[in-house]
Amino acid sequence: MGIFDLFGKKDVATDLRKQMPYNVVTEFVPYKLKANSRGSSTLAITLKNTTQEPVMGSVVVEVPERISLDTTGISREKEVRLGMIGPDENKEAKIEIFSGAGTDKGEYTVTITAFIHYRDYAHVLNAMKKRTTIEAV
Repeated sequence: MGIFDLFGKKDVATDLRKQMPYNVVTEFVPYKLKANSRGSSTLAITLKNTTQEPVMGSVVVEVPERISLDTTGISREKEVRLGMIGPDENKEAKIEIFSGAGTDKGEYTVTITAFIHYRDYAHVLNAMKKRTTIEAV
């Protein structure tokens, strides 16, 4: 019996820390970037809440040098706050990834980190990472 059982509240934090919180599906449209020229591709990220509780979610996308998340070529990291995600509910985020004159041919690894928050976006309860690659041709 936990302390929350005395007051009629469930302690779901321990359950949310133990399991994988999301099913993450990614897709690039178009699926390749232009090398050595300006171009872009949209990264569509779909998160499915696999827990039995509503959660507050966000996604952080990180890209390596030579590609960026803005047209100036400076931004390497971007956070998208998704709000409350119910049990078995899907939320989608779309993020533009840009190539430029310094983008060489090859594969680039994009890191996606999905977070579960409590109270507000400053408090993290659980997180999971997924890596995917985009090719520049």
